[in-house]
Parts: sequence; structure tokens; C-alpha cells
Amino acid sequence: MEECIFCKIIKGEIPCSKIYEDEKAMAFLDIAPINKGHALVIPKEHHETFEELPDELSKYLIEIVKKISIAVKKATNADGYNIGMNVGKAAGQLVFHAHWHIMPRFNDDGLKTWPQKEYEEGEMDKFKEQIVKFL
Repeated sequence: MEECIFCKIIKGEIPCSKIYEDEKAMAFLDIAPINKGHALVIPKEHHETFEELPDELSKYLIEIVKKISIAVKKATNADGYNIGMNVGKAAGQLVFHAHWHIMPRFNDDGLKTWPQKEYEEGEMDKFKEQIVKFL
């Protein structure tokens, strides 16, 4: 994709703070971090969303996400980390090239997780049945 910023990073057309690279994947620091050390893991092949990634590539990439997560936690002395992937505009995806965020977290960083909601009586079973239909 000519206009994809991550494809341009992979090609070396845009600089990045690269922390990992192999024949299938790249990882670099996010330019707008949640906390310092926030990293992105991307496939070198262009796939817009998680759903479009071939299964074998997805399996490979999750191993890289784990490796980078462990390194980020150790390097930042984080108390934990979040791994996230925004899939689609409604979920906050800004760059349409599949990518994982690895966000170091600290007990006192002031960040919260997403709000929790509740199901109405019997509603959980309806959602379960709908989801199971598509498996």
C-alpha cells in the first residue's frame, strides 16, 4: 500500500526507533506512547486488520508480541503491561495496517482500563448463542 505509513516505515522511507526486525515482522517504539517504552509490532506484509492476517502469520506474530512484551517490561521496570489491537475505526484503529500495541504499565501511572457494563436478565445467553452461530 503506497499510502500506508507502516509500509513506508518497513521500506525505510520513514524513520522509526526500531527495536526488532526479522523477515516477517518489525517492532518499533510508538511516537505517541501511553507510557515510555510503548511499542508496536507489525507484520511486514500489508494486511489492514487482524481478521485479514493469514492464520500462520498470526501465530508467528503472537510469538513476537510475547518476546517484545517481555523485553519492554524488563527494560522499563514496568509493573505490568497491556497488549492491545484496535480493529476497525470504531475500535480506534488509526493506521490500517494490522498492529499490536505493547504498553508498559505502572502501579502509579494513573491510567484506567475500560469501563465495565452489565447484561440485562437473560441477555448474556442471547449474545452467547449469536456468537456461537458464527464459530
